[in-house]
Amino acid sequence: MRGSRSLSAFASVAMVTMVAAVLAAGPASAAVDPAARVSATTTVGTHNAYEQGTYAYLAQALDARPGMIELDVWPDIITRQWRVSHSNPLGSANNCVAATSAAQLYTGTRNRNLEHCLDDIRIWLAAHPDAGPLHLKLELKTGFSGRTGQGPAQLDALLAARLGAAVFRPADLKGAHATLDAAARADNWPTRQQLAGRVIVHLIPGTVEEGNPTDTLWTDVEYARHLAGLAAAGTLASAQAFPAVHRASAGDPRTRYADASLRPWFVVFDGDASGYVTGGIDTAWYDANHYLLVMTDAQNMPPAVGNTDPDAAAARMAQLARAHASVASADWAALPSVVDDVLPRG
Repeated sequence: MRGSRSLSAFASVAMVTMVAAVLAAGPASAAVDPAARVSATTTVGTHNAYEQGTYAYLAQALDARPGMIELDVWPDIITRQWRVSHSNPLGSANNCVAATSAAQLYTGTRNRNLEHCLDDIRIWLAAHPDAGPLHLKLELKTGFSGRTGQGPAQLDALLAARLGAAVFRPADLKGAHATLDAAARADNWPTRQQLAGRVIVHLIPGTVEEGNPTDTLWTDVEYARHLAGLAAAGTLASAQAFPAVHRASAGDPRTRYADASLRPWFVVFDGDASGYVTGGIDTAWYDANHYLLVMTDAQNMPPAVGNTDPDAAAARMAQLARAHASVASADWAALPSVVDDVLPRG
């Protein structure tokens, strides 16, 4: 009997210890139903996934199953090509190849232009139809260049030619609603299952553009005007991307646009994670209206989370999901167990 009581006591202690460990670790992440709308989930973005120091080939970045990848794009005003590079406006420096089949995605000459990066994405998605949806964030470093024929219409044409039916377009969200804002607030976003193998493209102004005092027409405004014009002409179906409101700010950040008619064409917002979470911003507003919210530099939010601690990165991801992010973008390429995470939003 004494041995039985000792065994029972040991079992009780073990149970208490196990429960304490579970509580300390926090609740397990709930599995995300494929039928959940894309507006109701949070995924991880890989910052500058095109750089060779991050992945040897862009396809390897996609193999990690991120929710978003980012490409930095420069309109080369001399050759009139779309370059992909972190800092070179006149030449591409990236891990994209000129693949024409899935077998060619991991070989061949790199440092290709935007059209080849888009080809790589299309080919990879065709080979992995269960993947996605994939957010493709394009930072137009110097903005559009209309005088060299590199404006919104030309970018649309390139995206349509290279990604084809894989693109989830503004017209697809709008449906029968009057504007993108009305469609988002009605939660007209498809489910993750419906968007498998698909791409959602969004555009932000580039760092060079934002720092150029002579540039008075930034990417966000120029593309929103483009959308409004196409909608008025009944040709919105040709648009391939969503302009994003850049930089975290309180309230409805679209009020920064003096032309109020442009505001309903913005349903994607992009800014620093620290600004959103610690800046007194009501991020629940984005979730309640079913807007997409990209929180960047997630690894730098205090306390900083590097790329050697998957548990801390997963905890940060969960924190930003609770803070209503749609995408938590970070330099976590070295943590594949985190990069493919999908969590319920909010």
